[in-house]
Amino acid sequence: MTELKTTPLHALHEELGAKLVPFAGYDMPVQYPLGVKKEHEHTRAACGLFDVSHMAQILIHGEGALGALETLVPADLADLPVGMQRYGLFTSEDGGILDDLMTVNAGDHLYLVVNAACRDQDLAHLRRGLPEHDVEELDRGLLAIQGPKTAAVMERLCPEACKLVFMQHARFEIAGIPVWVSRSGYTGEDGFEISVAAEQTEQLARLLLAEEEVEAIGLGARDSLRLEAGLCLYGHDIDTSTTPVEAGLIWAIGKPRRRGGDRAGGFPGADVVLHQIEKKDHQRKRVGLLAEGRAPVREGAELYNESGEHIGTVTSGGFGPSVGKPVAMAYVSIDQAEIGNTVFAEVRGKRLPMTVSKMPVITPGYHRG
Repeated sequence: MTELKTTPLHALHEELGAKLVPFAGYDMPVQYPLGVKKEHEHTRAACGLFDVSHMAQILIHGEGALGALETLVPADLADLPVGMQRYGLFTSEDGGILDDLMTVNAGDHLYLVVNAACRDQDLAHLRRGLPEHDVEELDRGLLAIQGPKTAAVMERLCPEACKLVFMQHARFEIAGIPVWVSRSGYTGEDGFEISVAAEQTEQLARLLLAEEEVEAIGLGARDSLRLEAGLCLYGHDIDTSTTPVEAGLIWAIGKPRRRGGDRAGGFPGADVVLHQIEKKDHQRKRVGLLAEGRAPVREGAELYNESGEHIGTVTSGGFGPSVGKPVAMAYVSIDQAEIGNTVFAEVRGKRLPMTVSKMPVITPGYHRG
């Protein structure tokens, strides 16, 4: 059995009483003594600290790197200003999603963050696809602080970072520690992702936890928070069997990369993806679902229409503390995807009604300036 990797905060997680579980090859905190529900509620009300150091951080060096990366990613990257980051997708030749990622234009290089479970395949994909560029994997910690009181925390520790708006990136110091800071997040709340040297990660985490608004938050609450925010988890809601169009991620395909755009296509699977955008002939779609009652509808639950015909499958699901009811994401046939439609999830032999709902199911708190 492969030994689990650990992040630079592993000893701190143990000190804080975290329950640790295997996740993407790492020993990660799923919850702390506060408990998943209270961790979720604390993040929505104040500020949560997440260890996301398992994510892979990558630099790409070399002239023309943004244009070169467009051969692998359908995002509009060529026009990405210095100091901005953009969400993107690695696509396969048949239009499936190999991974999702963030790309920062850091001036003389690109800074990418990709999913931990896809680290090795993404690095190989980049090196194979960008042979003229240097692709460097970093050994750094990565912390995320999220919630409506996050800006107040950063105002005390790094006031310059509070000038950033959603999807901006810059480099600062916090108490003499050099950090790379992006303003975005995976919870639907205002927040910052802070990349820091591995050996200084624990020092920075302790500084953040010393602030009265901040609590350590585990993977359990991260999942319920991102589910309410309508954000995909790779390997669950998106994977190689789903296209960006089926996943409702057309917005991640830049207009210049679509048919009629000045840099149309040119990425793996472009024919499939652009055809689906233009013809709207895909057969299924990712939707949000809300249920009454308290019984959560989990990943893998099968979905049926009123006539009892199978129409789809839940890809993520659980109880949404902020909305007080079960929340799920699923793929359903196009004719069942209309907002307000009722579908039925099979849970322990019973078929529970769920309503197709807009995503996110909470009001995002992103700081757009």
